[in-house]
Amino acid sequence: MCGVAGWYRRANQGVDPAIVAAQCTTIIHRGPDDQGVLVDGDFGFGMRRLSVVDLAGGHQPMTTADGRYSIVFNGEVYNFAELRSELAAAGHVFRTRSDTEVVLEAFAEWRGEAWARFDGMFAVAIWDHRTRTLHLARDPLGIKPLYWTFQSGGLAFGSELKTLGPVPGLRFAPDPLAVDQYLALGAVLAPRSIYREVFKLEPGHCLTLGPTGEPRIERFWALKIAPRPDVSEDEWIEECRSRLLDAVRSHLVADVPVGGFLSGGVDSSAVVAAMTRLSSEPVSSFTIGFPVAAFDESSTAATIAAHLGSRHVVRQLESRSGAEMLEQLAPIFDEPFADSSAIPTWYVSQLAREQVTVVLSGDGGDEMFAGYRRHRSELALARLKRLPGVESMLGMAAELPFLRGAKSPRYQRLAKIARDSALPTTVERFFAKQCQLDDHRRRALYSREFAAALPEDESCSRWAAELFGTSVPKDPVEALLYADTSVWLPDDMLTKVDRASMAHSLEVRVPLLSRRMVEWSATVPLKYKIRGNTGKYLLRRAIADWLPSGILDLPKKGFSVPMSYWMKGDFGDFALKVWRESGVEDSGYFAPDALAGLIEEHRRGWADHGQTLYGLVMFAYWWRNRLN
Repeated sequence: MCGVAGWYRRANQGVDPAIVAAQCTTIIHRGPDDQGVLVDGDFGFGMRRLSVVDLAGGHQPMTTADGRYSIVFNGEVYNFAELRSELAAAGHVFRTRSDTEVVLEAFAEWRGEAWARFDGMFAVAIWDHRTRTLHLARDPLGIKPLYWTFQSGGLAFGSELKTLGPVPGLRFAPDPLAVDQYLALGAVLAPRSIYREVFKLEPGHCLTLGPTGEPRIERFWALKIAPRPDVSEDEWIEECRSRLLDAVRSHLVADVPVGGFLSGGVDSSAVVAAMTRLSSEPVSSFTIGFPVAAFDESSTAATIAAHLGSRHVVRQLESRSGAEMLEQLAPIFDEPFADSSAIPTWYVSQLAREQVTVVLSGDGGDEMFAGYRRHRSELALARLKRLPGVESMLGMAAELPFLRGAKSPRYQRLAKIARDSALPTTVERFFAKQCQLDDHRRRALYSREFAAALPEDESCSRWAAELFGTSVPKDPVEALLYADTSVWLPDDMLTKVDRASMAHSLEVRVPLLSRRMVEWSATVPLKYKIRGNTGKYLLRRAIADWLPSGILDLPKKGFSVPMSYWMKGDFGDFALKVWRESGVEDSGYFAPDALAGLIEEHRRGWADHGQTLYGLVMFAYWWRNRLN
């Protein structure tokens, strides 16, 4: 696990190694064990290494024996052993045991076709010394990040936005469309970043740039949902169990201690239970607890850990803990980021790093096996809309007098459900369900000038057209799973886990998002993912015998914090203080006292603005620390 950075200056202008080294220094937390820099005229790149596999032999940058290709690589490729055997049979000679060398030799053998062969998480840069061509690639699910900017004829890139700061002459202007998207969804979606000039390389894409011309971006992998109808339920259960064990087994390969996150939910329980069955020693497991019972699954996690015999560690989290660590948390994202579950993720990563270097996480289970409430509600809505007249009734429901403008969180939720359900496509409903503030409420927060600069068309429709077009499956639930996997997973869930863990130099692996596991799950019929009102039916059945009886029937709480409760107390006062001291009120984006008005509504119980308020605080932190 590493962080990578580089600069292809071009135009026969040499790159100063000190600049590349400075880029790497900004991400020393991603790789505290080693640093390497390579400069070749007008190109240079480097890395920071967290040593996990082949501790002595995995130094980067690494160059092929013939001197043509050099690589910096962030991530892990879990099928590297079989690829190594195939490449050795083709005549490639290996000097190390690292997967980095396998990635390098695979590219030398197969060029751009190599990317689709890797099962793993990666952000990789390969430099072709002969043709003076840069190749960048990001893993299919977007587990590892990769930012890039093309300015003044040159391209700079890095694992985090902050790596671009040391490159001279770059511009970083906030993008109003990205600001608006962030205030709606709590994250900026790829390929956008918060800056006009900077982009995220999308999952499953590669970028090529030669000595002339502009970057060329191509897609090398896309999720294909194609259910197989000719398999019995018992066969699916056995296959799920086998696939899970294979994925976890491949993710356990390391030369350093490995543990597991155990929240008490289905997904993390499945992973830790599989680890236990594959390990000869007790597994180390970690979780965070909350004093608010509605959010606390630590007792469930402890019950599971005791059943599995894991060495279990719990840390309690309170509101003051969240406030105290925001100064450390906010800068790690480089963009405003409003998923408040980053707080417990940051803490559980800190806890795990005290004992291990690598942990396995259950992220991805909801997206692969239809575990969210929205998946079940979309299925119910699809059935309901088959009835005559339902479409028009849904559109009328949101305009009922007792819902329109109601000062009650309950009635506001009902109105939102009605509005969202009336939208014409699943993908538009997907974005609407994620919206913390609809278009009308966001514009009420903005200054007149900022609001006037935004497009007039509905944002959910615009995002659906921009990011998906006509590429989604026809089945509404499959379309929702496709959107979850393509957008929300990489831009929210995996971004949160990557930054919160790497801030502590902890590598998090996600076996449920093994490419092979994902491609297999896309062949499972929907009736084995949702059964009645139960999501993740197949995964539950596959692991039921591994866990305490009845534990999987407990209601889902999710790995989140009681932000609405916190904002009514001292945390809300803290939020207002951060907002006013950040200077964001002078940005020209917001109306006077925008945040103070929301806090007042929230504390009076007129609306639940907990997550929105947290998002505004995180925006204020970003504004204070933004690149200039």
